[in-house]
Amino acid sequence: MSNQQALPEKLLNWVDERFPLTSTWKAHVSEYYAPKNFNFWYFFGSLAMLVLVIQIVTGIFLTMNYKPDGNLIPGTNISVAFASVEYIMRDVAGGWIIRYMHSTGASMFFVVVYLHMFRGLIYGSYKQPRELVWVFGTLIFLILMAEAFLGYLLPWGQMSFWGAQVIVNLFASIPVIGPDLSVLIRGDFVVSDATLNRFFALHVIAVPLVLLALVVAHLVALHEVGSNNPDGVEIKKNKDPVTHIPRDGIPFHPYYTVKDIFGVAVFLAVFCAILFFKPEMGGFFLEHPNFDPADALKTPPHIAPVWYFTPFYAILRAIPSFLGTQVWGVLGMGGAVVLIAFLPWLDRSPIKSIRYRPTSFKVMLVLFLIAFIGLGILGAMPSTNVRTVIAQILSFIYFAFFLGMPFYTKNEKPCTPVPERVTFSTSKQQMMFLVYVAIAIGGAYLFAHVV
Repeated sequence: MSNQQALPEKLLNWVDERFPLTSTWKAHVSEYYAPKNFNFWYFFGSLAMLVLVIQIVTGIFLTMNYKPDGNLIPGTNISVAFASVEYIMRDVAGGWIIRYMHSTGASMFFVVVYLHMFRGLIYGSYKQPRELVWVFGTLIFLILMAEAFLGYLLPWGQMSFWGAQVIVNLFASIPVIGPDLSVLIRGDFVVSDATLNRFFALHVIAVPLVLLALVVAHLVALHEVGSNNPDGVEIKKNKDPVTHIPRDGIPFHPYYTVKDIFGVAVFLAVFCAILFFKPEMGGFFLEHPNFDPADALKTPPHIAPVWYFTPFYAILRAIPSFLGTQVWGVLGMGGAVVLIAFLPWLDRSPIKSIRYRPTSFKVMLVLFLIAFIGLGILGAMPSTNVRTVIAQILSFIYFAFFLGMPFYTKNEKPCTPVPERVTFSTSKQQMMFLVYVAIAIGGAYLFAHVV
């Protein structure tokens, strides 16, 4: 019996002599001390990792049957790529659920990433010493947008084809290099089979490698400086003098691994409910025109990106062309994303958590939420003169939140004293925060009915 017990230990020692398995496990899991007051907002980081795994695994199985060929099948108006998606859905064993897991997973990825970023915004997770963690996170968001856009073309449906046509043509508006850049991206003078093959290679190999590298960098940087918490208190500043363990910290494993399992269970229940009962989500996750094969001679009546791109698309449309070029709209759309990376230097307040920030910041945050959700709604709707004016107002609020931050946060004073050690949120604090979020969502909902 003792020999049987010794064998796994000997094997582990043999591995540790050649690879830092045990030390890595201890440094990043079992002996990584996280603040003991994490709340439900801290589920979304681990959920993002879960969805990333789902996307990689389902993507591998989809590539086994998908053919990136935009040429038409002889005697039909259906491309080989579109037919291969139909083949996966109808004839491959379990193909329909794998495809829906991938398409639903793409939208759920952005749901958890947006909520993860919002948590960082409200608790000041971008502030010193976590600036690099935030920058890596923003780069992940940018790469994720690129990955989603590249994958959006692959079904080679109507919205895939024309959406790619519109977005790629935007690059042509860039002065000097624009026309050549758009040709380089397409691989042809128009969106064609060469574009499909190029996007397939980038979507399956190149961009995922960059995404995985950034995720690793994000986690390594996070574990180097330690996790933030709802109070914004640095637990490393208060350690036990003997053990040098943070007094307000607990090991990530088993405490938060068990807690994350609960979050995963709730997430999977929602994910499966969408997957089995509403995989298209009324056209938000899978747009109805994309079930029609791509036709270069038939433009859909309304071209709009998937829901997670619509806030930035609305900003693009809100900025009018100047001197016959749309470059200002492209710069506005790009700037709306890039500005997020500069939050650590735009926010001058010494206070991290929204629990202790004054009313001025909370008002600006609610306005920002209304603007972001409103722009998302507008971006999915056909453009009219009234909607364009409203989109311009909301775009102004969006940029004012970031660009005005150095001014309205400079002299902030805490509404209540910031504690020296972590605390647990009271029901009153949670209720007040939910009121702010409800005001933002309700305002955007009413706005949608007005326009």
